Amino acid sequence: MGKTVLDFEKPIFELEEKLEEMRESSGSLKIEKDIARLEAKVAQLKEELYKGLTRWQRVQLARHPDRPFTLDYINLMTEDFIELHGDRHYADDKAIVGGFAKLDKFKVMIIGQQKGRDTKTNVYRNFGMANPEGYRKALRLMKLAEKFNKPVITMLDTPGAYPGLEAEERGQAEAIAKNLFEMSRLRVPIIVVIIGEGASGGALGIGVGDKILMMENCWYSVISPESCSSILWRSWDYKEQAAEALKLTAPDLLEQGIIDRIIPEPLGGAHKDHKLSADTLKSALLEELEKLVKIKTDKLIENRMEKFGAMGEYVE
Repeated sequence: MGKTVLDFEKPIFELEEKLEEMRESSGSLKIEKDIARLEAKVAQLKEELYKGLTRWQRVQLARHPDRPFTLDYINLMTEDFIELHGDRHYADDKAIVGGFAKLDKFKVMIIGQQKGRDTKTNVYRNFGMANPEGYRKALRLMKLAEKFNKPVITMLDTPGAYPGLEAEERGQAEAIAKNLFEMSRLRVPIIVVIIGEGASGGALGIGVGDKILMMENCWYSVISPESCSSILWRSWDYKEQAAEALKLTAPDLLEQGIIDRIIPEPLGGAHKDHKLSADTLKSALLEELEKLVKIKTDKLIENRMEKFGAMGEYVE
């Protein structure tokens, strides 16, 4: 994992390469001491870099091609996953996956946006950008979960809903709006997890829940930094300033009350250790499920309504 090196990670990568060369030629006591010193320097540099990431750097980590995607988390966290297909109206959207699975003692419905790792799989998954049939499939699965009284877990990772003409013709806006309405009153617990990019209505279309969790190096915003930059400055060159202004990282959103909990990632990002990331997320999900299943249905819906109703409030 982690073959792609981001620009800000290059100093560490170069030191690690040098360290590997020294290990291969080690033998003398002097080289062993040099290796130990360099290992300490690399560890310190990593700690300083990843603990002081800028918002734009976190955006880059959220887009890392080696990050675990929805199906990776499902495979690592659950057992007996049965994928369900189609919206019963038009088609099966490969950008959204979902189905029943067993998460320890809980039987749950897991739904999430799915990207590809190369050109072929990205085209197959439409780069994680869902069409209306994707949101309708998600809603069908949620209603199925409601029928059998099973909690719903959704995973957000999309650069946005698909903006093509055919998507608009098939009712993209209506499909997302209907999901917001139906999720707000779904009679089972819903946990939302942002595992990568959370862009605009494309993410929010499966993003209404009782608890909103967010992996440490992700972003969630009404607009991407690049698009914000192009609107305000007529250029993508100011994306870093836009990221700072948007306050789209996990600590920002926790402070604003948009999310409820940050899930720690391995040093350097979730792509450094898929299993550790999945284990950490699984523990958090189990904790939240234990609490949510004890809440009576009417109270659950009332709390959910209040939670989203309170967002955006401010005092002058």
